[in-house]
Amino acid sequence: MCRCMPQQTWRTEPSCFLTARGQPIRVGYVPTSQPIGRSPALLENMSPMKLCVPGDKLCSTEDCIPGTGVYLRHGYIYSSLAGYVLRKNEGEELPVISVVRETETQLLPDVGAIVTCKVTSINPRYAKVHILYVGSTPLKDRFRGTIRKEDVRATEKDKVETYKSFRPGDIVLAKVISLGDVQSNYLLTTAENELGVVVAHSEAGAQMVPISWCEMQCPQTHAKEFRKVARVQPEYLQA
Repeated sequence: MCRCMPQQTWRTEPSCFLTARGQPIRVGYVPTSQPIGRSPALLENMSPMKLCVPGDKLCSTEDCIPGTGVYLRHGYIYSSLAGYVLRKNEGEELPVISVVRETETQLLPDVGAIVTCKVTSINPRYAKVHILYVGSTPLKDRFRGTIRKEDVRATEKDKVETYKSFRPGDIVLAKVISLGDVQSNYLLTTAENELGVVVAHSEAGAQMVPISWCEMQCPQTHAKEFRKVARVQPEYLQA
């Protein structure tokens, strides 16, 4: 049974608000891809960079020599860091492969970070998302995340139904709890009052208005839909 809150405590169409850490987060904005800045030193004798997370299989030891930020296992080289993959020719027979962090060019989600994400698919066990923002910083690349059924809310976890918490296209505030594995990447939680759905659209295409902790309503048709609604304090909302 969900307990409704007075509607006047909510505002429609929030475009920017602050997290508990006091950082502004814009919702409903999907950043376009941008070129990643690189220093001249990194460009020399180096193949184009790609992002990786810990545990990613990078290549075989027959193809590269391990450098920094990697480890060996069963004849393959794996990433031990979240960062950029670099292949540099240093006069050896094989290129040296390393993983480095470049905080100035790309912010990566870390455990404990508040992230803004977009739901891409759901099933009875979890919701799949793309992470768009870390704090107030848009990501140049989208990272995949998973919100498991048991991480949707803090109470009555056995009664959680994923389809009553999220829908594809929803914009969600979540917290990173684990880097997960290679398939699921980041594991996220919405099991706090301030976390959950912040923007959702009805079947009529209108942005819905939160009316309780577990429901949102279409302003056009007045139809109600279940969601795990984030408690966005009115004083945190900005025009």
